Order: sequence, then C-alpha cells, then structure tokens
Amino acid sequence: MNQPAEGTLQQQVDERELNVKQKYGTFAGVFVPTLLTILGVILFLRQGWVVGNAGLLGGWIIITIAFVIVTFTALSMSCITTNIRIKAGGAYSIISQSLGLEVGGSVGVPLYLAQTFAITMYIFGFREGWLYIFPEHYAILVDLAVFSVLLFIAFISAKLAFRIQYIILAVIVGALLSVGATIFTGVLEHDILWWGEFPGAPENDFEGVSFWVVFAVLFPAATGIMAGANMSGELKNPKRSIPVGTISAILISYGIYMAVAYWLARVASTEELVSNYNVMIDKAFWAPAVLGGLLGATFSSALASIVGAPRILQALGDHGIFPGGDKFSKLAKNGEPRNAIILTGAIVLFTLMLRDLNTIAPLITMFFLITYMMINLVVFIEQKMNMISFRPTFSVPRTVPIIGTIGCLFTMFIINPVFGLVALGIVIATYLYLTNRELKVPYGDMRSGLFTSLAEWAAKKVSLLPSNNERAWKANLLVPVRSSRELRGSFSLIRNLVYPRGSIKLIGVSSEQKPDVLRDSLTNLADSFRKENVYTRWSVLDSKNFKDAVMDSLQTLQGTFFSPNILFLKLPHQSRNDDEIHSIINEARMNKMGIQLYAEDPVAQLGRSASVNVWIHEQSPKWDLSMDLGNIDLSMLSAYKLSHNWNATMRVITVVEESEVENAYEYLENLLDISRLKNVIPHVEIGSFEEAMQSAPQADVDFFGLPDDPDLEKLRYFVKVTQSACVFVADSGNENILA
Repeated sequence: MNQPAEGTLQQQVDERELNVKQKYGTFAGVFVPTLLTILGVILFLRQGWVVGNAGLLGGWIIITIAFVIVTFTALSMSCITTNIRIKAGGAYSIISQSLGLEVGGSVGVPLYLAQTFAITMYIFGFREGWLYIFPEHYAILVDLAVFSVLLFIAFISAKLAFRIQYIILAVIVGALLSVGATIFTGVLEHDILWWGEFPGAPENDFEGVSFWVVFAVLFPAATGIMAGANMSGELKNPKRSIPVGTISAILISYGIYMAVAYWLARVASTEELVSNYNVMIDKAFWAPAVLGGLLGATFSSALASIVGAPRILQALGDHGIFPGGDKFSKLAKNGEPRNAIILTGAIVLFTLMLRDLNTIAPLITMFFLITYMMINLVVFIEQKMNMISFRPTFSVPRTVPIIGTIGCLFTMFIINPVFGLVALGIVIATYLYLTNRELKVPYGDMRSGLFTSLAEWAAKKVSLLPSNNERAWKANLLVPVRSSRELRGSFSLIRNLVYPRGSIKLIGVSSEQKPDVLRDSLTNLADSFRKENVYTRWSVLDSKNFKDAVMDSLQTLQGTFFSPNILFLKLPHQSRNDDEIHSIINEARMNKMGIQLYAEDPVAQLGRSASVNVWIHEQSPKWDLSMDLGNIDLSMLSAYKLSHNWNATMRVITVVEESEVENAYEYLENLLDISRLKNVIPHVEIGSFEEAMQSAPQADVDFFGLPDDPDLEKLRYFVKVTQSACVFVADSGNENILA
C-alpha cells in the first residue's frame, strides 16, 4: 500500500484547512447546532411520557443523570481540546491525536455511520410531525422531499445551513414561549405527582416499566453534544468555541428540560401524560407554534448531522483510514467536502428506502456512547500520565473523566446490553483491521508516552521484587556482533531461542566493519527480528578491540532495566581468537550471566531443524533429584524453547555404565515429569562419552554443559563427532527448569 510521506500528508491536511474560506465563531459554529440537536423530538413528544411514568421528582432525577453524563463528557472534551490543535473531524480528531489513528479510526468510522443513520431517523421524525398536520400526504414523498432539501442545503455550503438554523432557533423559541404563556391562562391546575408508578406505554398495554427503561427513552435527548465539535476544522478558534459553546448549550438545555418537566406535571394528569404523546401540543397556548417547534427540532437535528457527518468522513479520508479515502477528503473551492456529502447522501437515501430503522436505533446511540466514553478515557489517561505536554487551559478534576467513563459504560448496558456488546465488537474489529493496515501517523500522539509511563511503573514494581525470580525468567540475549554476515547465519537459532517473550540486544563492534556500514546492517537485522515478533534493541561501539568492547557492555548493561541475562557467543572455526573468547566467558560468569556458546557445523549447519538433544551428566551413585540440578537448567530451558518453536523432537541423554541404566531412566523420567516437559524422550547411552556421541540418535542441535575452563578445541571436536551444530551452555544460577 502506497502511503504519502508524513510531512507531505500533514502539509496537505493543513492546506485543506487553510482553504476553508468560512470560519465560524462560538455562537454559530457550536452553540446553536448543539442546542438545536439537544432540543429535539424527545422534548416535544416523549418528555410528557417520562414525567407521567416517573413523576416530577423521578423525571428530574432521570434528566439530571442523563445531563450529568454528557456534561462530564463535555468537560472532558473541553479539557482535551484546549491541550491539542484540534483538526477536522471533531471526536475522531481528538481521539486519534491522543491514542493514534487506529483507535481514532475504530471510533470514527462507527461514529460517522451513526451520524449518517441519525439523519434518516430525524427525517422520519419530521415526517411524523408533518403527517400530523397533513395526514393525506404520502410518507415516502415527504421523506424524499425533506432529504432533497437537506442535501441541497449541505451541498451549497455550511454557511447556508447555519443561517437556516437561526430561523429554526427562532421557531423553537416561539414554541417554548407558547408553552410558557400558559402560566397566565390557568392551565396549571393539576397537583404534582412527585414519584410515579411507572405504568408503561400504550404499545405494551401499560404492563409497567422500570425506572431505567424510562431513563433509556429519555437519554438520547442528551446526546448530540458533538454537533459543534464536528465542525472543528471550520471554527475560528476551536479551543475556545468548543468548550464555551458546548457547555453553554448543555446548561441551557438542561434548564429547559427541567422547566418543561414541571410544566407537564402541572398541566396534565398522569393518565394523559402516559397515553397522549402530543400532550405538549394540545396544552400549549398556541398549538401551531409547538408543532412548528417539533418540525424545526427534527429538521435542525437532521441538518446538523448532514453538515457534520461529511466532515468526519473527510477527516477519515485525510488519513487514509479506508481504501480510496483520499477521494472523500477533497474540498470544493468554497471549502465544502462535496464528495463526502454525496456519499453521505447516498447512504441516507439507501436507508430511507428501508423505511424502518427502529431495529438499529439503539446501535446508533451505542456508537455515540462509545465515542463519549473514549473521550473521557483520553483525558483520564493524560491526567494519569502526568506528562509535561498535558497543559490544558481548561482543567478538570480527575473525577470528571472517571465518572464520565463509568456513566457512558453503564448507560450502554442499561439501554440495551446486546447492542452494547455488538457496538463494542464492531469497534474492536475496526481497530484490528486498521492495525493491519499500518497507517502512517501525520502527527504525534501520546501512545509512546503511555507505554513509557507503563514501563516506568512496571520497572518500579519489578525493582521491589526479588532479583532471582525463577518463575518469571525469560531469555534476554546479549549478542556481540563483529560483522552482520556472521549474525545472519545465526538468525534462525537466535530468534527461536528467545521467541515469543524474550528479547535481543545486539552490540555491534566495528573492529571489522566501518561503523556506518555495521549500523545500517544491524538496523536491517533488528527490523527482521521485530517482524518475527521478537523485541530487539541494538547499538554500535566504535572500537578496534572486540574483547574490551564486549566486556564493557557486559558491565554496563547489568544496571539497566530489561538487562540481558544470557551472553550469546559464536565459536569461530579457527583458534586465533580463543584467548579473547575465554576472557569474555569469564567476565560473563563474574557478572552472573548465562552463556550460550554456539559452534556451527560448517556442512550441516542447522540441518532440518527437526530434532534437539540435551546432554546431561550422569548422577551416580545417589541419583537424587533436588531443586539444584547443577549446570542443567539453562540447557534444558533453551532446548525446550528451541524444540517448541521448531516443532522438533527433543531428547534428554545421559551416558552411564550398564549397571546404572535402570537408575538413569528412572532419574530422567522423574526429571521430565517434575519439569512438566511433555513429549520429551529420555535416552540412556552405555559406554564412554565419546562413543555415546557417535552412537546416540542424530540431532540438528546438541546442547552440552560448558565447563568452567573450557577447552575450545575439544568443543570444536564435539561438533565434528556429533556432525551437528552444538550449543555449550553455562547457567547463571537464576534459571530453574523445575520452577
């Protein structure tokens, strides 16, 4: 997949932002669309049912819980938007700049679809109000007419959409004034029922509902707080406009919902509230004004969504979240993402033809809630890390994102646990897909800081634990390298000695290669190890003395976190460097490091990688099995890991006199049983050790113990006799095959 260079991609995004001719302020760009989205169809058609079921106090509690959740989310959003340079895409931009494109895209794609499907839902809501006035009109024609008007407005420009929203705002204000005017007409005649009996709805023959079912009906009214944030790329000052506009709209909306709830409790009986969804229209001072408010609310919500959704799609296309996304990131001369608008319109038209989205309506709410939850999580993580880069001008207490996260998660599973799991599954599947796409990040995010903080926390915890934790042991190899050529020959062996949880530290010593050449070679080799899912680090020492460079590395690296615990050396075919090898081995022993001295068979090399032999000393006369096995543990662990990764046959071999055969087999079987090494074959040879090496079953790699003062020529002889690669191993004392 061809990806543009990071700098080029960022420049293209910045140029698109500069090409947006119209920049909007707080009132027009954030406050009005957010307010109109919240003051929607539920206010006019369902709040009476909520109050009728829950009573005034219960209704106020439901309203308050819903608005607390979205208010805390808005506070978190305000906090993070004042700490970053927010780009186009609203919530997608916020999340991707913090947790990376993969996480941002996994939320952004479902958010775009939810915003698009919501347009259809709002059109259906408008149609219901329209047919209340003109019942003889065809529903499909009303839907198509409203869709055409919405698409035309969005296609012309967002500026026209915002101007129309002023008219709609005036209509909704008129509807609320018509409601408020009734206090002078004497209709507030009913006594307040503070706590309801939750009788249910006409659709279920008033069989009763729970408090949380009523909450689930009202909660979508509190969503829509992203209506302004979706325009982030076209705001004059998003850092100021998003916090001020969003929070102001939420607070005013909350006051309106609370006041209307009181009005409803006073103007109608409980029976009328739960059975008549049009009670607000019927009880208003002038019914047409409220009906106009209903139509205006659904139309404005659809308009805000059809303007905002293409901006999310445009931002997704900017960063190559989906194939061919660059087509939808293009802007027209007036700054409108018209290709994105056309695709959004096509999706809406398709969903209109389905005629009923009630079955997926809860899924739309779930995607909004997941988005809100991720924004809260972003702030919580940023606060927890205490990074110096986190300096928001709008700070919030740590309890704000915690409550916001828990509230969103709780609401998801209160409304519909099945759809909650489905929505989370879609987000996770999208994340896995985007991870495999290897997206190029055009800006920095906090992931490296997050992982660094986790590593620092883990390092502090590990430092308090015993240093020789045998159960937590894993192979961390230190591999000195004279030239990249010799390392390539050992690549498969080294990889399979540490995979999957171990690590490799490559130390290049430029005694035979120029530092720049060796550095480039090690970079490529380290990348190859990483592609094999092995954590690899490397460094190059500019030194002419291989022995001193390796010995200095051994001493220095012992004080680091994730310090190597095994020195991997390659035994040269010639003996001219034997003194150097001896000195390095002795230094490793002094630093309590394990040692793996690899002697390659020049002909067979690693053979078929199908069999591994481990040779251990005979234990006569007592044949006792204790926790201290001598110099066996690292050989057994290394051979087991190698055979497991190769899917090879593993044998454990000892050589004894004929009278000790039975004892030897019993010892080996007990050793394998307590070591929990399944499918490992015990094997006993009779006679001398040299004869046994010739008669034992052939292996591709033989593991032997490394003596304290090894005769390197004798070790080379072992390779010749066994006709296989050999690894001579010395324990550090921190390994235990029985642990």
